Amino acid sequence: MSRIPRQRTNPAGKRPGKTGHAGKDAAAVEPLNIVHGALPSREVILRFIADHPQKASKRELAKAFGLKGDSRVELKQMLQELEQEGMLQKSRKSLIRPGALPPVTVLDITTRDKDGDLIGRPAEWPEDQGVAPAVAIRQQSPAGRQGKGKAPVAGLGDRILAKIFPAADRGGPAYTARIIKVIDRRRGASMGVFRTEPGGAGRLLPIERRGEEMVIDPDFTGGAKDGDLVEVEIARLGRFGLPRAKVLSVVGSVGSEKALSMIAIHAHGIPHIFPPAVIAEAEAARPATMSHREDWRDVPLITIDPADAKDHDDAVYAELDPSPDNPGGVIVTVAIADVSWYVRPNSPLDREALKRGNSVYFPDRVVPMLPERISNDLCSLKEGVDRPALAVRMSFSGEGRKIGHIFHRIMMKSAAKLSYQQAQAAIDGKPNDQTGPMLEPILKPLWHAYEVMKRGRDRRQPLELDMPERKILLKPDGTVDRVVVPPRLDAHKLIEEMMIQANVCAAETLEKKRQPLIYRIHDGPTLAKQEILREFLATLGISLAKGGNMRANNFNGILAKADGTPHQTMVSEMVLRSQSQAIYGPENIGHFGLNLMKYAHFTSPIRRYADLIVHRALVGSLGFGEGGITPEEEAALDDIAAEISTFERRAMAAERETVDRLIAHHLSGRVGEEFAGRVSGVTKSGLFVALPDYGADGFVPISTLGTDYFIYDEAHQALSGEKTGLGYRLGDSVTVKLAEAIPLAGALRFEMVSEGREMPAAVRSFHKVVRRDRGQVRKKPGTRPPRGRH
Repeated sequence: MSRIPRQRTNPAGKRPGKTGHAGKDAAAVEPLNIVHGALPSREVILRFIADHPQKASKRELAKAFGLKGDSRVELKQMLQELEQEGMLQKSRKSLIRPGALPPVTVLDITTRDKDGDLIGRPAEWPEDQGVAPAVAIRQQSPAGRQGKGKAPVAGLGDRILAKIFPAADRGGPAYTARIIKVIDRRRGASMGVFRTEPGGAGRLLPIERRGEEMVIDPDFTGGAKDGDLVEVEIARLGRFGLPRAKVLSVVGSVGSEKALSMIAIHAHGIPHIFPPAVIAEAEAARPATMSHREDWRDVPLITIDPADAKDHDDAVYAELDPSPDNPGGVIVTVAIADVSWYVRPNSPLDREALKRGNSVYFPDRVVPMLPERISNDLCSLKEGVDRPALAVRMSFSGEGRKIGHIFHRIMMKSAAKLSYQQAQAAIDGKPNDQTGPMLEPILKPLWHAYEVMKRGRDRRQPLELDMPERKILLKPDGTVDRVVVPPRLDAHKLIEEMMIQANVCAAETLEKKRQPLIYRIHDGPTLAKQEILREFLATLGISLAKGGNMRANNFNGILAKADGTPHQTMVSEMVLRSQSQAIYGPENIGHFGLNLMKYAHFTSPIRRYADLIVHRALVGSLGFGEGGITPEEEAALDDIAAEISTFERRAMAAERETVDRLIAHHLSGRVGEEFAGRVSGVTKSGLFVALPDYGADGFVPISTLGTDYFIYDEAHQALSGEKTGLGYRLGDSVTVKLAEAIPLAGALRFEMVSEGREMPAAVRSFHKVVRRDRGQVRKKPGTRPPRGRH
């Protein structure tokens, strides 16, 4: 649902405001006091990083300040302290100020300034960091820099990969950007809701907050009916009055799932129509040959997937290790569709796959990374059909330790296509005609292998956050039927652990070959986030050790202490919020959540471009024949990692917003009804309340909570009344009334029905601190600051 943005600062940490020195920020023109060879102060380090983001790695900083020997060690220590204090944060290989843009960013060119220069904004920007910063686009001459080559030229509506620089003139946008390449040239189409007007004309109501209404002449309505979601292009712009538009296509009723997913596709600029050249290449593709392949068609590999899966990119098989040197050990084989054979570097298929980055999954629609001829046919490991694959055979000891692995390029034939539910039912003693004959030779060895691997997983102790995933079931007309929480089966966990270990093997093999690759990396929580979590846990009597060397099992201990208590959900959510976001990068920092040092995505090349790059790297480094990684790709891994990380966040946002819109539409006819909910977020402005039965949440403005003066306590995640001491905390079960539903925005607004509960003594003590501080800043007796500002 919609979030309330907060004002953010510029890279130097200052709020936009008055400028001096001929329109420039005074700090921007004051020279840095740099003594070559001497360790700089913290303030100089922060200024230098803000002004030179392209030189913000530890190595570049040491070089810039001429530091050697012990001074480099002291610099590293200072940077770690600044990170721990929340003054700096990691962004791929560099350090940036919190809220600042990374040195290389994907931008959408959205408008022009008063001088006609292009202005862009980050393609994806965290909701809790407010409005995305504006970036002035520097267009180079057609000859490029120093007159070499052709410079990429972008226009309004394009998506670009850009090098970011701090702006010299702080009176304008905080950044400038140089175009590295144009990722996507978007046509000038808009989307909105068609409303009929007298005389057969129509009017377009925009779906975007900054959009404007348009007039549609009778000849240009395209058969749209009142309430249809349509895509239009501007037919004419005049000096006066509204723009006039022409309907290009009718998506459908605004209440259908198809229409609501199209809103997200349009709003996030997700490519959803394959160009003719891409379709032509896919249709012309022919089945892979046996060149450089081993014949594994007799190995009974099987696929285990969701019941409604249309593509199958992984298959598994397990057996006891016959080696006398590995008593009680197992051999697990994971085979993955060989997409690299069909999608060659810099081909139309490859360029389109990189533009998409990943497949995007909506409740009843998939925007695939690759055309169906590739994803659902030639690369899908169909039952009983020859299919090319990359396979890894992994040996595990009886204690679950991986003791070896080897990769193969193979031709396989899947022995069976099973759903998770089918496989689990057979293991639980309810086999059917298909799974019965497979139980002893295939399924039981798989489950035994999983039990062995689980011993290793339990010893490794990855982060065990068990957050239920809800699935929306739709009616035939595309509207919501109900929301369910599918059970988490051992069959799910088996496939998950086998895929994780295959990903580890890919990273280890490529590192051993000294082959550049894209890792899946997950940094640990910053010390600033740890401190917020520590303060919160202290209010529940749960301690969190101080220090920067946190491991996943530290958080598992916290979750175990909260298990079975009324605070269980609340603690799980706070632990989740404390975690960093996993991204892709060519520099390895490990995967904190999985507690793994080497990890690369390898197991889903049909739907993730990162996996395709890893496949190509394996093919090239292991001498497996055609389809290997090229030197040009290796040189571009930095940029590719930045793009696909952005596209992953784009997909997640589009999927989440579509669910929000679906639920808001589903509940729009129930305004005034009461619902059971749970407080899922506490802010200065009010409460976010989740509806567990619907997988959605809405907002309760603080102004509607009552006549008391409510105080925001971040440490306790609480809003409580100053006079009564009654209030609400994160995780509280409440009853709310639906006051408003806005389907196009995916927003729900609630009114609180439940009375607040009595707050703990620590919260009431915080009230005294607030009153004391407020008394010190009041200018006049009897005045009171705005509600909820503390």
